[in-house]
Amino acid sequence: MQQGELLTISTSPHIKDSDSVPNIMWTVAISLIPAVLAGIYVFGFRALLIILIGTISAVATEALLQKILQKQIAIYDGSAAVTGMLLAMVIPPGVPLWIPVIGSFCSIAIAKIPFGGLGYNIFNPALVGRAILLASFPVAMTTWQLPVSLQTVDSVTGATALALIKGAQSTYIQPVWDLFIGKSGGSIGETSELALLIGAILLLVKRYITWHIPVSFIGTVALLFGFKELIGDRNFLMIPIEILSGGLILGAFYMATDMVTCPQTKTGGLIFGVGAGILTSIIRIYGGYPEGVCYAILLMNAFTPLIDRYVKPQRFGIY
Repeated sequence: MQQGELLTISTSPHIKDSDSVPNIMWTVAISLIPAVLAGIYVFGFRALLIILIGTISAVATEALLQKILQKQIAIYDGSAAVTGMLLAMVIPPGVPLWIPVIGSFCSIAIAKIPFGGLGYNIFNPALVGRAILLASFPVAMTTWQLPVSLQTVDSVTGATALALIKGAQSTYIQPVWDLFIGKSGGSIGETSELALLIGAILLLVKRYITWHIPVSFIGTVALLFGFKELIGDRNFLMIPIEILSGGLILGAFYMATDMVTCPQTKTGGLIFGVGAGILTSIIRIYGGYPEGVCYAILLMNAFTPLIDRYVKPQRFGIY
C-alpha cells in the first residue's frame, strides 16, 4: 500500500459478489410474472387490478414513511414492490379494492419500517399484512371467486379445495391436474402451481434460494398427511391434493425462503422447513381454518434467531 492510500477495515465476510439487493428483488418480481399471468387468466382483469393496487400501495407507503422519518428514499431497490406483489397474491381476487391498500400499508408500516427497514424485519411483511387482513376482515378474506372458466355468471364464489376437504371430512376429491394448472378457487397467486414452479426454478438457478426450506417444508406436509391417511382412510390421493391446494407451494418457495426472515445456514433451513411443515399440518388437520401456511411461516420466523444462534456454520480452518 502506497502512502496516502486509505485502508478500509471491516468485519467479515469479505467475499464480494456482483449481485445487489435491487438485482435480487427485481429478479424475484420477474419470477412472479408467470404466476401473475396465471392469476389474471384464471380470475380475469380484477386480479391484475388487485396486484397493481397492492404493489403501488406498498411502494407509496414506504416512500411516504421514509420521507416522514427523513430517511433516504429506497423504493427503487424493489423490496417494497415485491412485498406488495406477494401480499396481493395471497388474497382473494374478489375482495374490495381498499383491502390490498390496507394490507400493503400494514405490511410496510407495521412489519418493515419500524424494525429499521429492509434487512432488519423479523417477520415476513407480506404475511403480516395477510394475517392482519384475515383477522380484521374474515368474510372478505375467505370469500373465494371461482375461475372464470367455471363461472356461468360474473363473480361466482365457491369454496377452495382445502375448505371443501375440511368440510367434507377428507372425502372431497378434486383432480390433481386441475389443482396443478389452476382450475380451482383460491388466492390470486396460489392457484397455478405450475406457474409458481416456473418462477421458482429461476430463483433456484440464480441461487437466490436453495432447495432446503421448500423441500423440507413440502416434504414434511406430505409425510404427515401420508401418515394421517395410513392410519385413517388410506386415501393417498389426498397427499398431492394437500400439497397442491392452498398456499403451500407459494409459501414454501417465496415466503419461507425470504432472505431476511429465514435461517442463514442450510441445516437451519431444513429445521425451519420441517417446523413450518409440522405447524401447517397441525393447523390444517385440527384448526378451525383450513389453511395454515401463513401462520406456520410467521411462527417459524420468530424462531429464526434461535435457530441461527445454535446452528452455526463451521469456521474456516476448523476440521
